[in-house]
Amino acid sequence: MDFRLSPEEEAFRQEVRDWLKENLPKDWSGDRFTRDRDPETWNIYREFAGKLAAKKWVAPAWPVEYGGLGLSVIQQLIFNEEMAYHQAPLGYSIMGVGWAGPTIIVYGTEEQKQKHLGAITNAETMWCQGFSEPNAGSDLASLQTRAVRDGDDYVINGQKIWTSGAHLSDWCILLARTDPEATKHKGISYFLLDMKTPGVTVRPLIDMMDNHAFNEMFFDNVRVPKDCLLGDENRGWYMAATTLDFERSSIGGAVGGRRMVEELVAYARETKRNGKRLSEEVTVRVRLADAALEVEIGRMLSYRVASMQQRGLVPNYESSIAKLFNTDMQFRLAKAGLEIMGLYGQLEPQSKYAPLRGKFERQYLWQTGMIVGGGTPEIQRNIIAMRGLGLPRQ
Repeated sequence: MDFRLSPEEEAFRQEVRDWLKENLPKDWSGDRFTRDRDPETWNIYREFAGKLAAKKWVAPAWPVEYGGLGLSVIQQLIFNEEMAYHQAPLGYSIMGVGWAGPTIIVYGTEEQKQKHLGAITNAETMWCQGFSEPNAGSDLASLQTRAVRDGDDYVINGQKIWTSGAHLSDWCILLARTDPEATKHKGISYFLLDMKTPGVTVRPLIDMMDNHAFNEMFFDNVRVPKDCLLGDENRGWYMAATTLDFERSSIGGAVGGRRMVEELVAYARETKRNGKRLSEEVTVRVRLADAALEVEIGRMLSYRVASMQQRGLVPNYESSIAKLFNTDMQFRLAKAGLEIMGLYGQLEPQSKYAPLRGKFERQYLWQTGMIVGGGTPEIQRNIIAMRGLGLPRQ
């Protein structure tokens, strides 16, 4: 396998790096995602999205007619790698670009495309995802939020949970049951919901890092026009599967892990304990070597997904392997960092004694949730077992 980039691709990587050097916020450390309750952080996300929009880089891989640049799969991979490595503040547009927009491109009417895609690439709208419910997480098809047709509208009642960014979003991709008599996978529809619609209530869910990133949403007789239905009624499950396939095809985890290893290696070289550098201790060197190998494996798994897409194939269980490995890898890496740092590693960012601004303590807590986000390890292993290994459904 040839991993070398073409001269044009190398030039594009350098262009992205140079642009980031000029346009990342001043004093941006990349770890401000841990303080999502801070309104200033979200202003940074929004402002950075505006800079990307001016460059047509909000969704550069989208077709030109939808506001992108039509980048190749490899160029998109390069772009995503550089954004992840430099820890760019992409929180404003990530849901619209990674989930909502691609699904609208595949299933939306021309009117829906005209209304929403340009607004996403111009950084005018922020999206959230209304899929999970209190009793429908891993078993998403058991969701109970109802949408009943009433003339030219659908009336929606129910609840969603763990909705990232709902308190700041303009629109929501929403799954609701439209045929309660059908089998659970076949009675679900997919809606594009204006978050300002009367009857929508958003309540914060504060996580163990004291962040307000997640929310629960309640729908009380929310009237949604029928032109907000995406695709055919009762076919929403299959569109949701498309959305989740987009979600599981990212290289960000592997690249983020590489950045963490580099920072941890630098810390070990600079920090002395009992009169010698941490990097001279055998146990520390072994942990760092293991972490570096795992990061490289994660990168290769992500490259496998990208290479399949480049050949016109649709990754399925391959994406699940990459997702499962990379989220677990980042959790193990955060744990290794805390152990290498000792008790100081457990200090929160507010402490002046916290190594690396408390980044590994934050990452450890954050990654605990990210292992579940986007599909639990059990779900990923089932996909790998059935679709990759051909094992029977139990």
